[in-house]
Amino acid sequence: FDQDDVYLSYLPLAHVFDRMFEEVFISHGSRIGFWRGDVKLLVDDIAALRPTVFCAVPRVLDRIYSGLTTKISAGGILKKTLFNLGYKMKLDSMKKGIKHEKASPFFDKLVFSKVKERLGGKIRIIVSGGAPLAVAVEEFLRVVTCAHVVQGYGLTETCAGSFAAIPNEFSMAGTVGPPVPHIDVRLESVSEMGYDALASIPRGEVCVKGSVLFSGYYKREDLTQEVLTDGWFHTGDVGEWQPNGALKIIDRKKNIFKLSQGEYVAVENLENIYGVLPEIDSIWVYGNSFESFLIAVINPNQQALENWAGQNGVTGSLAELCENAKTKEHFIAELAKAAKEKKLKGFEFVRAVHLDAVPFDMERDLITPTYKKKRPQMLKYYQGAIDALYKSSK
Repeated sequence: FDQDDVYLSYLPLAHVFDRMFEEVFISHGSRIGFWRGDVKLLVDDIAALRPTVFCAVPRVLDRIYSGLTTKISAGGILKKTLFNLGYKMKLDSMKKGIKHEKASPFFDKLVFSKVKERLGGKIRIIVSGGAPLAVAVEEFLRVVTCAHVVQGYGLTETCAGSFAAIPNEFSMAGTVGPPVPHIDVRLESVSEMGYDALASIPRGEVCVKGSVLFSGYYKREDLTQEVLTDGWFHTGDVGEWQPNGALKIIDRKKNIFKLSQGEYVAVENLENIYGVLPEIDSIWVYGNSFESFLIAVINPNQQALENWAGQNGVTGSLAELCENAKTKEHFIAELAKAAKEKKLKGFEFVRAVHLDAVPFDMERDLITPTYKKKRPQMLKYYQGAIDALYKSSK
């Protein structure tokens, strides 16, 4: 980073992700702009400030991805054909190891420059953190933004980034890259989930050690002892080492549950798969040990839903569309299609849905300031809808 770099601050200032980037930018004499506080205007803020570096949590990048794909789908035949041709050619070139700026200069100028300009025209690197970013979204943004798109991984307890993918290394798409200097990392087997750290493909809970670690939770020695063992911090995240030395976050040790038939469900993995559907803005998948199947609460993408409704003779406001039985059948069918494409097991299919026209928000205490789901609070808020879904689906 240098004095010519510009950074847009919109993540919570109390959150270590944004805090560390701001301090790095200040130390390099770079410039920092602050958003207006409305997530719906975030893309407009980006276009106005014209940042060179953009940090985001997956939820924000998912919104950008959904907005772009919806706009592309609504374009004319010629525009869509040109976009799809350029996208395929550039993606194929990047997968062969060609750097993004040399992969397809012609289509960058003809097609993708319009996307880059929508994001201010100067972004050279997009950093994603806070949760795993879907591979489809990462690949799409790597192609159409004409910028480096990398994932990183870290926690407040590790002073933010402990892993960072290498720019222009396409083989690291879908991973958080290798460890940064000055830390030690190991995987610890999680037998109850079938993860073996000593297998040919090592999988296990990510444990971190080094000078960057926190000393403990303030006045909570009990919690500190739960996560710190012999200097190793147990993150609760499950990772998989890749042949190129990068780490892929594949699961969350704490966010698993068992269905009544004894099958374990890794719920975050399913939400990442289902959440990239253009019809979905956000999804919460739920199940418990007293039921044999999964259900979901979905925030539908308004434009995609209204387009589908117009094509299928379904009328009404957004709230009315969400209550329509035909709409729910459509979403269940789309979820099943995605599940089949990803070769999910039968018990990982979503069998019933509740559609909420109001996005998950902090006002109802359903998400954190970095858009992570607060699952206990969501269960409490949607308990009535959940009970009704299970009752009507049996």
